[in-house]
Amino acid sequence: MLSKRIIPCLDVHEGRTTKGIKFKDNIDIGDPVEMARFYYESGADEIVFYDITASHEKRDIMIDVVRRVAETIFIPFSVGGGIRTIGDMRAVLRAGAEKVSVNSEAVFNPDIISQGATAFGSQCVVLGMDVKYVGKKDKIPSGYEIVINGGRKYMGIDALQWAIDAQKLGAGEICLNSIDADGTRDGYELNLTRLISENTDIPIIASGGAGEPAHLYEVLTVGKADAALIASMVHYGTYTVSSIKHYLAEQRVKVRKTWS
Repeated sequence: MLSKRIIPCLDVHEGRTTKGIKFKDNIDIGDPVEMARFYYESGADEIVFYDITASHEKRDIMIDVVRRVAETIFIPFSVGGGIRTIGDMRAVLRAGAEKVSVNSEAVFNPDIISQGATAFGSQCVVLGMDVKYVGKKDKIPSGYEIVINGGRKYMGIDALQWAIDAQKLGAGEICLNSIDADGTRDGYELNLTRLISENTDIPIIASGGAGEPAHLYEVLTVGKADAALIASMVHYGTYTVSSIKHYLAEQRVKVRKTWS
């Protein structure tokens, strides 16, 4: 059995790490390069780095920040936000990232997934999915709808079907973010996570809602996620990556040991 991964998430706006609740009311919480190094030294398995307004503002991702992060940490990290072409993917990978995450652009242009998988390998292509529960409808049989542009635009696309389609296109991993749970610290959206995990064959990273170590245990076991994204619970110093992993190990969840 593969170890479950614990992945701090750095949402970046104008070169600074930011955090909000349900994609709103973001506040500045620090320098992304310094925070990435801190989490690397604390035992993070990977880092996820999102330029959260690049797609909405239709601008390029901040390659200089990507490069500085890559020079600072020595674990895998992925980058998303504002990636619209294979050239954008190439630039991010050349700057030092191991993976690229496509979200809004993939909804409009699904071929970017297959093109990226062909050019760089499926292991480099992560599909970011921002999802909101809207109730079951004819077009949304799962009850979960894809929302893009930082939670601003509902697309009328069923989240489960999009995950299945993305796997067929060549996505190597899905980062599944619940807008309803984002920043609440009340726990992950377990039903959504389990639904996607049980109906796809690629790793699922659960995102949105972590507030205490027990929430990670729930999503990695009940939710059947392969990895858990964390933000608020470590950004504000309530927990450390090592303390979370120690708790999970005590609950017999297999994690990479990073504590003495």
